[in-house]
Amino acid sequence: MLKVGFIGAGTVGTALAVLLSQKGYQFVGASRKNKIARNNTSRVISNFRILDSNQEVADNADFVFITTPDNAIAGVAAEVRWHRGQSVVHCSGADSVAILEPARKKGALVGGFHPLQTFASVERAIENIPGSTFAIEAEEPLFTTLQDMAAALGGHWIKLKAGDKIAYHAAAVFACNYLVTLVKMATDLWQTFSVPPDQAIQALLPLIQGTLHNIETVGIPQCLTGPIARGDTGTIQKHLETLHDKAPSLLFAYKELGLQTIPIALAKGKIDRKQAVDMEMMLKKN
Repeated sequence: MLKVGFIGAGTVGTALAVLLSQKGYQFVGASRKNKIARNNTSRVISNFRILDSNQEVADNADFVFITTPDNAIAGVAAEVRWHRGQSVVHCSGADSVAILEPARKKGALVGGFHPLQTFASVERAIENIPGSTFAIEAEEPLFTTLQDMAAALGGHWIKLKAGDKIAYHAAAVFACNYLVTLVKMATDLWQTFSVPPDQAIQALLPLIQGTLHNIETVGIPQCLTGPIARGDTGTIQKHLETLHDKAPSLLFAYKELGLQTIPIALAKGKIDRKQAVDMEMMLKKN
């Protein structure tokens, strides 16, 4: 089995090291500059081996993951002495393998392996990675090796070209990061009728979870509900008036999201073109 090492023992690197070790990959160690973080990692994973330098990882591993912050990947690729036949893979969702060109020039195989998942902590990452989809950018034979890793982790995979990475990562921001923002906006609105954020979140979570379940089981566009899905201009007008009075900072986002929702409602087939135009005109008013 491959000897796997990690340059950067943060949340993603630590979680991948643990999970791959559990699947039989030989973990040779990881490097990390932050001494406090090293101690924290050791408390989470008792047998997690921290090496003294990035070069020591490269010297001991056939397969090296660079799991540093994205802005440090290119520097690591340039400073380490790689050897021919070695595999060097980063886990950035936005960057292509072009940033690993120094490693490629030294004869290494280079690739990208991005787990499409959210990682709030090492423990949550270890829990969430199995079953996730991995975005792979690589050429053969490394591509097949990364496919096998995704399968070993209980995941799925998609193949990306260099020009796909930014759009792929922006999509993840919409689905993950901006979902947090939307929930925050909803809880802010609940505060206008004196319900505190913690209580609002607990009340909204079953609705959010039900929506996710419907997306999974019914699919888009059929899972869409609400006033736009049924062409209810009266309710939409009331929303606009109330937001104008009580939460004007949310009005622009409500209108823009509504405009993006109208085509989904049309695709569902519960509204006609006239209803769609009426709602568009209402949402485009200043």
